[in-house]
Amino acid sequence: MTLFSRATHRVVSRRVLTFASFAVLAPAFVPNTAQAQYRQPPQPIARILDQPATPLVQLSPDRQQLLLLERPALPPISEVAAFEYRLAGLRFDPKTSGPTRGQSYTGLSLQSVSGGAARRIQAAIPVGSSIENVSWSANGQKIAFTVTSDEAITLWIADVATAQAKPLTSQRLTAILGNPCSWVSIASLACTFVPAMRGTAPAMTAAPDGPIVQEALTGRSDRAATYQDLLKSPFDEAIFAHYGTSQLAIVSLDGTVKTLGAPGMRTDVSASPDGRYLLVSALSRPFSYTVPLNFFPTRTEVWSMDGAVVKSIVSRPLVERVPWGGNGALAGIRNVQWRRDVAATVVWVEALDGGDSDSKADKRDRIALLEAPFSGTPKTLLETSWRAGAITWGTPGLAIARENEGKTRKTRTWIIDPSGTKPPRLLWERSSEDRYADPGDFLTTRDARGQTVLLTTPDTKVAFLSGPGAGPEGDRPFVDRFDLTTARKTRLFQSAAPYYEQPIGMLDANGTVVLTRRESKADAPNYFVRDLVRKIAPRALTQFTDPAPVFAGVTSQLITYTRPDGVKLSATIYLPAGYDKAKDGPLPFFLWAYPLEFRSREAASQVVGSPYRFVRPSGASHLFMLTQGYGVMDNPTMPIVGVDGKEPNDTYVEQLTASAKAAVDTIVAMGVADRDRIGVGGHSYGAFMTANLLAHTRLFRAGVAESGAYNRTLTPFGFQGEERTYWDAPELYGAMSPFTYASKIKDPILLVHGMADNNTGTYPVQSERMYQALKGNGATTRYVQLPGEAHGYRARESVGQALAEMTAWLDQYVKPKKRATM
Repeated sequence: MTLFSRATHRVVSRRVLTFASFAVLAPAFVPNTAQAQYRQPPQPIARILDQPATPLVQLSPDRQQLLLLERPALPPISEVAAFEYRLAGLRFDPKTSGPTRGQSYTGLSLQSVSGGAARRIQAAIPVGSSIENVSWSANGQKIAFTVTSDEAITLWIADVATAQAKPLTSQRLTAILGNPCSWVSIASLACTFVPAMRGTAPAMTAAPDGPIVQEALTGRSDRAATYQDLLKSPFDEAIFAHYGTSQLAIVSLDGTVKTLGAPGMRTDVSASPDGRYLLVSALSRPFSYTVPLNFFPTRTEVWSMDGAVVKSIVSRPLVERVPWGGNGALAGIRNVQWRRDVAATVVWVEALDGGDSDSKADKRDRIALLEAPFSGTPKTLLETSWRAGAITWGTPGLAIARENEGKTRKTRTWIIDPSGTKPPRLLWERSSEDRYADPGDFLTTRDARGQTVLLTTPDTKVAFLSGPGAGPEGDRPFVDRFDLTTARKTRLFQSAAPYYEQPIGMLDANGTVVLTRRESKADAPNYFVRDLVRKIAPRALTQFTDPAPVFAGVTSQLITYTRPDGVKLSATIYLPAGYDKAKDGPLPFFLWAYPLEFRSREAASQVVGSPYRFVRPSGASHLFMLTQGYGVMDNPTMPIVGVDGKEPNDTYVEQLTASAKAAVDTIVAMGVADRDRIGVGGHSYGAFMTANLLAHTRLFRAGVAESGAYNRTLTPFGFQGEERTYWDAPELYGAMSPFTYASKIKDPILLVHGMADNNTGTYPVQSERMYQALKGNGATTRYVQLPGEAHGYRARESVGQALAEMTAWLDQYVKPKKRATM
């Protein structure tokens, strides 16, 4: 059964901190120098950062075991900043032939759903190595995973019955272009290995052979986003091809390795449900210097298990005219995959309008099927008026299909009959923005072949829906029984106060027992078995403790308030442990937010969050400021709404300002915030928001902006939900750019940016140029560059530095009773 929720909280010190004992970091900022030493944040923040994270959890296909994946503490900067190639949109380690920024684990344990103590999987993994790419066999009896050492990635297998693991082969895997291994059957896996004859990597020549030339001669509007980590030279191309090439092979559980075909740049390999065929995708030249690898020429074929090409499904050329707008798509065939509920049928989506969202078309997409032996004519399963979305396969006569209209935020869900006996039946058409009306997603399970399929009762008449249960009182996750004939829903379970309880998956086909993840303000998230028929108390499976008891005394409240134009807003207010409003009075406060765009006032007004979540900070979280004497207003909604035929961003600044003022007025009226001591911050688009608020208001004493973009002319082909280009709306791009108004920023602003930011649109040059603009106009500002860090910060030293900077900045410019003279 597929999980749709995972625990993400970190284990921390148990020391309890009261309001009276808050430590203050001296604002001893480093002078304007080229390089500084890493700084530590105040205690207890530093101690919390050094603790390992709470395990993640996977449910076995047979629904009998939980796999607990133990996670490490933050990695050191020596690991994060180690040499890596950044090519074609990827980042990889040439020594291991694997990605450099993936999720890794330190150990694995098994917890029986029936109860009892967890069993740790015994594996003689070399010291300093990490576990990655964990996957269950279809029958739940084996677990495959890879082990990454300093020099290689190798395949291991664990036996569930004995809880013992061993390496399956010593041959080196490559995981640069995709998952290195996937199950073919319960007895074998398809893996991509480093080719035996790969040889040494190409060497860079001392002098170039000539200039780098790009040209556009077609007269077409070949738009592309501001992608990062692109190829830039013939040497880059040679390195990418060298390390991206792999040898496909089938690995049996006895360790036998059988090679298939010649080496190639394989991006995806998946077995048909019956294990007789492979669907293989590979890249080829010419490469591009303007788009990443997912737009490179791609060939997708069906192979037999001896490596012979049975059928070529699509050979797509280089795409430099990237699909544009919310309704755009690649021309031709895309999203080729196996149909999951039958033996061997390939399914794909094909654009009927050339992928052009601006063209007039009754039907946008076609979903096609081609059955084994793949010699016939593809069959049309469904044509959609909007862009085709995901399909959840159930039985030969039942599937759930979706289509989406991105620009208007509309979505439709259909019941379809893949056999063609019955016509499609519309279940619902709704706004994807409308959280209150979200019917949820259909639950899935793993069938006998290990395929993820629709969960239904044995008679296939009933399916199950689960969703967030959003409403005016906050989120209350639920499970519904759904009659596939009448579309009638019956509520089986809904989270109730004082808990926030998420259904993870059904433990039986009749929908009588469900696995949930339950938490409350005071109780750490844990996994429970809940009987939906007998209605008895749920049975706990895990005993994860409070990962940050230092926050146990922190109080929180989900609040709602209203903007002057009538849009309702919401936020979560956090107050530090030991705080007494009557005795301590209004606090210095820190707002942390991220604007979102909406097409309707009604959707923008919906409450986000739950009053019953167990919240503990991790990474460079702003919530750590609660240990330093600040109140925190977390995620105050900042909706940017398009109404009366206007685009949302037509009044971006006005709406942003109105939302911020409403937030400030609310916490001041509550008596918890000192109006003259409020700071604002955000990450990415939240950093953009922060700079705009300081440019257009004096609501805040100071700001903290992490990894932002501040000059929209550097993202001229759109950003966030804005589809107009700079040349369509130059005034808008200028008006939304805080860079334009750098001379108007009168309150201190801290800029933090990862020097290896790989996010589209947030090049480090954005912060570099913003800092120069601020400095040149006499602003009080500080620019901190974090070596080796991408859009999010991972290294212990970097996270500590970001938190030390945030604390010191707020302590110097927000906490004092008197505003600093500017």
